[in-house]
Amino acid sequence: MSNQNGSVYGLTILSPIRDDPQAEIPPSLAIQMYLAKLPRDHHSPFAKLSSTHMARLSVLEDVVRVTPVIEERLTTSYLVFESNFDGDIDTYLMRMASEVPEFVRAVWQHCVGCPLEFEEHSFIAYMKKCQVETTFYFGAVNNKTVQETLLALRTQSSVAAFIERNQGKRGAELRKAFLEFRKLLSHTPR
Repeated sequence: MSNQNGSVYGLTILSPIRDDPQAEIPPSLAIQMYLAKLPRDHHSPFAKLSSTHMARLSVLEDVVRVTPVIEERLTTSYLVFESNFDGDIDTYLMRMASEVPEFVRAVWQHCVGCPLEFEEHSFIAYMKKCQVETTFYFGAVNNKTVQETLLALRTQSSVAAFIERNQGKRGAELRKAFLEFRKLLSHTPR
């Protein structure tokens, strides 16, 4: 499995972060400070992209690999962006650049090679240049879209609430309550 599992795409981007010794705040710290202030709920920039199952941004400062002979370290920090979303990469990245441009600029402006005065197509090209093949990712959605998953979760919650409200009812009373519940559930907007 690589990058795509059915209709769900697993994206991994490693963008090198600029090293600017003259900066008042190092670029990697500026990214971390910005990310720390972002909402992580339905107000998140990724919540605006309705096809996002999950997204994660982090700064990778260093990785040390020690062999019996040498010690290897990263020469630069990286912005790691991972996302699972419905659809294709071009559409998703285009939506990021057009629907949350202030977020995209605030984060990727600190990365080597990212066009600062970008338009959507140059951003897509940059991101694809930094893309790493996703060979294994956690796909907990069984090839369902975000909307299908949300509907299933809402249905599950509704069924649990129905059971709680109707415990102890018998026969005709329970059947009537269930038929009303089923009718209500079938008319719930998607």
